[in-house]
Amino acid sequence: MKSRRLACIATLLLVPGCASLRPGEPAPPDVLPPAVEQAPNADLMRFAMPGVTMLYTWNAVGQVLVRLDGVSYQGRSQMLGLYDERYRGEHLLIVTRARVMRTSGDGMLTEVGALQHDGKPSDSAAAAELLRLLQQRLPAELARIAAGER
Repeated sequence: MKSRRLACIATLLLVPGCASLRPGEPAPPDVLPPAVEQAPNADLMRFAMPGVTMLYTWNAVGQVLVRLDGVSYQGRSQMLGLYDERYRGEHLLIVTRARVMRTSGDGMLTEVGALQHDGKPSDSAAAAELLRLLQQRLPAELARIAAGER
């Protein structure tokens, strides 16, 4: 049952970004991914880590989560950039996604967000608190990882 849910979430996360072009056909300019329905306070339910790759962010998120009191690890998927966690009695998916920067010089950007277990954006107090803690602690964790500390 758990693997079926993760497969459904994987499909929801991957399918909207797929596009098919005929061989030799140029990509349309400025194609934006389809709009995703957001929770009313969606800006509070995600944050961006500029200048950091998704893999480094995903690893740092995992390190922060295992050190946080009250977080119960359920599972993870590096390929999907997610951690399956319980926090304050709520089942949450913490997701990292690479984002394309529109202006030159901006570099890399990784978005960190919280989803309900059914894949919909979470707007709960527990999710907001967990994301706030992650946002506060990720810069130091990324610096620690870059310095080669374990």
